[in-house]
Amino acid sequence: QVQLVESGGGLVQAGGSLRLSCAASGFIWRINNMYWYRQPPGEQRDLVASITASGATNYADSVKDRFTISRDNATNTVYLQMNSLKPEDTAVYYCKSNVFWGQGTQVTVSS
Repeated sequence: QVQLVESGGGLVQAGGSLRLSCAASGFIWRINNMYWYRQPPGEQRDLVASITASGATNYADSVKDRFTISRDNATNTVYLQMNSLKPEDTAVYYCKSNVFWGQGTQVTVSS
């Protein structure tokens, strides 16, 4: 059974940092691309960052130079380091691989 479990969300002031984690199990981790999405209140879910099995990364323009996606193949975990957070980064953040989604973790940035 595939499981993606996010953690690390919370409340932070603008300019602060958070690191999200997504622990994966139940599939062949090493060949899968991993993704972070976010969904602000009342809006659609959008792609934030992605990382391939070989470690190539890509970012939405709105988070470039502030967010960093990484993966630890020894622990089947993908991370999203978020720096210089802004109120507009407030959203539920989801981890995704293939067709599977995690349950999401809330990130709230206060001004």
